[in-house]
Amino acid sequence: MDRKDYQTYVEQVTPKVNGWVSFFKAYLSGGIICVIGQCLYTWFKSQGMMHTLANNYTTLVLIFASVLLTGFNLVGPITKFAGAGYLVPITGFANSVASCALEFKREGQVFGVGSQIFNIAGPVILYGIVTSWLFGLLYWILITIGMV
Repeated sequence: MDRKDYQTYVEQVTPKVNGWVSFFKAYLSGGIICVIGQCLYTWFKSQGMMHTLANNYTTLVLIFASVLLTGFNLVGPITKFAGAGYLVPITGFANSVASCALEFKREGQVFGVGSQIFNIAGPVILYGIVTSWLFGLLYWILITIGMV
């Protein structure tokens, strides 16, 4: 198969995507997740929790719900519709960790789950930490020289 045949094959099997429709679906579904989060936060606050504790419980419930959806194999249909609207918030991060745990559980707790659980999430954690450290250093430098 030469390059032209391969390119024709790729064009045939690649699904056609309407960017604006995908954008709207992601925006809508991400917004729904945010509304759910805000409702949870408001409910936790109404129960007398302080701001920080209500935030923590809201995050915990969203992560737990995402892990349950991953465990029941419902994330596929959700992301087929929602795309980045589900995968970008913390629900997607929880899914990336839980899906690796489920995929490698048959290899055992240590060499399966323990060593493979952060396959997808590991780079996100690494570069998130490095980036926050660099921005913290930049902020400290700006404070030290009196620019902030």
